[in-house]
Amino acid sequence: MAKTIVYPYRGEVKGVVRVPPSKYHLHRALIFGSLADGETVIRGKSGALHIKDTLRSLQDFGIAVKPTEDGYRIKGAPYKPRSGKIRVGSSGSTLQFMLGLGSLSEGRPATYDGHKALRERPIGPLLEALGAIGIGWQADRRKMPVTIAPGRPRGGLVQVPGTLSQWISGLLIVAPFAAADTVIEALPPVNELTYVRLTIQMMRQFGIVIEEEPGGTRWRVPAGQTYRATEIAIEPDLSSSAFLLALAALYPADLTLQGIAGKGTHPENRVLEIVEELGIPLAYDPAGEGLRIRHAGIRPTSGLEIDMRDIPDLIPVLCVVAALSRGQTVLRNIGPGRMKESNRVKAMLQLNKMGARIEEIGDDLVIEGVERLKGAAISTYNDHRVQMAFTLAGLRSEDGVSALTYPNAYRISYPEFFRHLETVGVNVREPALSR
Repeated sequence: MAKTIVYPYRGEVKGVVRVPPSKYHLHRALIFGSLADGETVIRGKSGALHIKDTLRSLQDFGIAVKPTEDGYRIKGAPYKPRSGKIRVGSSGSTLQFMLGLGSLSEGRPATYDGHKALRERPIGPLLEALGAIGIGWQADRRKMPVTIAPGRPRGGLVQVPGTLSQWISGLLIVAPFAAADTVIEALPPVNELTYVRLTIQMMRQFGIVIEEEPGGTRWRVPAGQTYRATEIAIEPDLSSSAFLLALAALYPADLTLQGIAGKGTHPENRVLEIVEELGIPLAYDPAGEGLRIRHAGIRPTSGLEIDMRDIPDLIPVLCVVAALSRGQTVLRNIGPGRMKESNRVKAMLQLNKMGARIEEIGDDLVIEGVERLKGAAISTYNDHRVQMAFTLAGLRSEDGVSALTYPNAYRISYPEFFRHLETVGVNVREPALSR
């Protein structure tokens, strides 16, 4: 099996990087544009494989998306599956956002299928909830491949476990097409509400009315609504930026991340506060049009307890920073991280092979910072965030190289990752002695 070999790096991080657009926003904008009356103009373009999965799924529904120099133009149209097969690749967001939309198909049922790993992801609760609002489905063991029958939802009250935000978002996205009002109630424990709020905020940009009831875990979507075309600029991806922020926290740095002007509406914007709480200086640079991290070398100081319930995608990168920080870090409510492209909790426990001190206790990860790591052979489970996190850990190792499986996993979400490392002076594939 091919592997990425990561050599230790002992230099500094210096340069300017243009942050790619947020995949979280772009998935939603493309899907909502496909449902809207008129033409939607999207400013923000991505080569991430998961975005390509969404584009491919829309193509399979007969939706034309025209790439432009800086984004996309998409004209809403009826969903007419060309062959009846809808390809979702490895993207859980594509599958779960679009699953209910198969009910809008004209002419034939829509059968969703994708990569082997995605076939094992849990979607049973979403399927049952779609059935509760009148959407017909067929699936063996409640997993892909899934066939959705044509026929718009009837609406009504539906309860769904709040375990994963994608289940809630999938219901919200299809609810405007129902014959009667839809009330969606997330059952506790409710995780990832930041992602649900992004779905709601962007649906409102496309003209959809959603009423949130007190408590923030129950929503009413009036029936018979229509998405309206709009123009939308996609925010910078703070999820991808988290890896560069971590890199700048672990090395002497003078790094500018262009495009970041503040927290925005990104569901993981808490990462900016966490980096500052670790003692790393952040400043918004009007001249550089971005966020600047500049210091001569500061070891992050922790002592933090961080609730990961709403930001589980940050678990891998925060594990690496915490492993090399002073003091103890506790990542609480890590459960959602076990249900992503991999079990990211299990994956990040491999840091112990590198000399870290990380322990899973109940629904928490307890990390005692160490001064140095050592190289090791690591399985990334073909998980993009795990691969990029262990790349940083390998760079900060002081003894031996690290060998990471699935060298192309990063392309799923951040295809510019290794090029951006080189832009700031870090070449993963060169031994430190050549610098």
